[in-house]
Amino acid sequence: MVRGRPRQHDLDSLLDHASALWVEKGAAGLTMRALSDRSGAGNGAIYNAFGSRANLLARVWVREADAFLDFQRTLVDESLATASPADAVITAALAPARYAETHEEASRLLLAAEVKDLINSELGPRERSNVDRLRTVLGQLILDLAENLWNRTDRDAVLLIRLCLVELPGRLLLSSNRVTDRLSQHALAHAVRGITSAEPPLTTT
Repeated sequence: MVRGRPRQHDLDSLLDHASALWVEKGAAGLTMRALSDRSGAGNGAIYNAFGSRANLLARVWVREADAFLDFQRTLVDESLATASPADAVITAALAPARYAETHEEASRLLLAAEVKDLINSELGPRERSNVDRLRTVLGQLILDLAENLWNRTDRDAVLLIRLCLVELPGRLLLSSNRVTDRLSQHALAHAVRGITSAEPPLTTT
């Protein structure tokens, strides 16, 4: 029986099991009890490691999002250096599919996750800080793409880029487990190409 606080490599193992549970059963299926049953670790050890289910969910998301956002930013920077800003937005939108070539479970988890659902009163300060940090990283990428594409960072420009990077990939790649499906990727690329072909109208006051 596992007692006390797990060692670091045990924490990594728990997070691996938690990620698999999230992918298989959705966020609602990732509970302390389910993680205990899957990993063989006792409930006490899991509570010692995470403190609350809210912290567990945040820790899983942060670990996966941290690695993915680095990967996505690298792809975007390479695209901006060699191609058009519109191509860079398409590259960013397709990043989950590229990531799924080596990290399919992580990519599916991130496409399915609603970050707003991670923020609640049970979330610890460390976990909240890390979630906010990564939301800022994604927000900065969206701003950079809007500025490169349209020389704009107003609300409407940002919302359109967010649609391309967050909402559309979630709908087109996650549905029916199609994150690695070439036809879904083709549809996503052309949808983003269409959206970015004309800048949003300026809001008049």
